[in-house]
Amino acid sequence: MENALLVGLSRQVALRRELDVVANNLANLGTAGFKSQELEFREYLMPVASAETFPRGTDRRLSYVEDKATWRDFSTGPIQLGGGQFDVAIDGDAFFAVQTPAGTRYTRNGQFQLDNQGMLVTNEGYPVLSTSGPLQFADEETDVTIGSDGTVSTAQGVRGRLALFSFDNPQALKPEGSSHFAAEGPAQDVAAGEARVIQYATEKSNVQPIVETTRLIEISRAYQTLSQMMQRGDELRRNAIERLGDVAA
Repeated sequence: MENALLVGLSRQVALRRELDVVANNLANLGTAGFKSQELEFREYLMPVASAETFPRGTDRRLSYVEDKATWRDFSTGPIQLGGGQFDVAIDGDAFFAVQTPAGTRYTRNGQFQLDNQGMLVTNEGYPVLSTSGPLQFADEETDVTIGSDGTVSTAQGVRGRLALFSFDNPQALKPEGSSHFAAEGPAQDVAAGEARVIQYATEKSNVQPIVETTRLIEISRAYQTLSQMMQRGDELRRNAIERLGDVAA
């Protein structure tokens, strides 16, 4: 009886964790460049379960639920045209690089702008890196265009090329904030033409709202059903104890 409650509790913990992941996905529906998350579950066998009540007195392993890992879907989100002059999106497996106080970070959020010094920065104010460092424009530099290979040009000529990077294992990237990632391993430079940069465009979140809402409903129902089952099991145990007490008396 107690083992059944413990198995149910392990499932409740996993459902709570899954609920947090789905809620975070839904909360970032409007975050440009956001990549949705999913949980991977596995069966955890308890080899030392007590089994005195089983036939023949043999022990049986109990199966618990364990959330093994959280993985991120790095597929490209919908690309929305009609953005500002410094809004860019990546069509392909690549990331922009930005300079933060904690070091270089990588993002798919290409909603850039110019700060008061004419430097190309993110919404958080972090400089966007080109292949030769941060990009800064003089007041007289106008008509900024960004080519499909990331080359940045003005009326005065070419200013540089946006740095694009890829990773052998994107799942190893550590999220920092809503759309920035830190990399422990080396990043590979993406050569011109391997990924397409689109100016006046924004990559939206790749979260699928209908799918996530459906998952949210399924999780809520599963949690409720499991709670009711555990409550009935607890009531059955109390009734059994009461009856045993009556017999003993």
